[in-house]
Amino acid sequence: MNATGTLAIDAGQSGIKVRHSDASGSGEWSAPGIRTDLPLLPQLARVIEQAHEGGRSAERIGLGVSGLTEDEVDAGYLLAAAAPIGARSVHLAHDSITAYLGALGDERGVVVAAGTGSVTLAVGAVEIARVDGWGYLMGDAGSGYWLGRAGLEAVMRDYDGRGPATALSEVVRADFPDVEAAYIELQADPERVQRIASYARAVADAAAAGDEVSVAIASAGARELAMSAIAGLRRVGELGAPVSQVRGVGGLFHGEVLGREFVETLRAELPGAEVRLGEAHPLDGAAALADVAPTSALAAHIAVARMGPSVE
Repeated sequence: MNATGTLAIDAGQSGIKVRHSDASGSGEWSAPGIRTDLPLLPQLARVIEQAHEGGRSAERIGLGVSGLTEDEVDAGYLLAAAAPIGARSVHLAHDSITAYLGALGDERGVVVAAGTGSVTLAVGAVEIARVDGWGYLMGDAGSGYWLGRAGLEAVMRDYDGRGPATALSEVVRADFPDVEAAYIELQADPERVQRIASYARAVADAAAAGDEVSVAIASAGARELAMSAIAGLRRVGELGAPVSQVRGVGGLFHGEVLGREFVETLRAELPGAEVRLGEAHPLDGAAALADVAPTSALAAHIAVARMGPSVE
């Protein structure tokens, strides 16, 4: 096969997005999200195989992956799996790297990415710092799962009489007429993380409508995300920069209360910060992995495999 073009993959827990580009143009499609409780590399190889089955070829493949651990940073494995598509190089990184590139490019600053999970990446002159992104069991503060779980807990507190009434109770009762059985059904659902995270939308909507419990949850989530940004800037030596560049990316920041509280918290702590929301293109970031300058602090965190004798 005479391969041309590029394949960019943004593999998250909520869904996988893929873009194929060549001289004739580009096209995008989606697939179900990756399972971080299962081996990642075979799942990623399958995404590449599906592109091949669709008649596509690509010389260069860039992947940003949620939940990518050091044990699974194996670009060579994926290059071998991508042989049928004609790949000559594979660039593999944690999705915090591609989210960063898609929002700030190769500039210094910090990007907070919040979806089902949450992860923050700060980049300084010589080093980077990842903050949170430790999964729903140990971290992901302010994430969709974090907000959804807090909403469900508030509903059960309302039900028990341990907490104030909340409009979220009506939403949950529509899904679980027997509220006492909700936790049993959720525990047994293999997609429980995504399912719980889906209640973040209900929290955002109820907060925008003035539900006090939901406002408190959304505001607390925003503060968690803002503190992650500040921690990242501090760790890479950018906290005292004349202008700290901060980006909040992901659907959660479209929530009226969370987005506003995030910006206000950061501007109170960092008066000179340039804070923007919603400006991220993770697929652009995946495609840009191959173009990161060797002198960039990001370069050491991108795994590269190439056809031929030279494999980095």
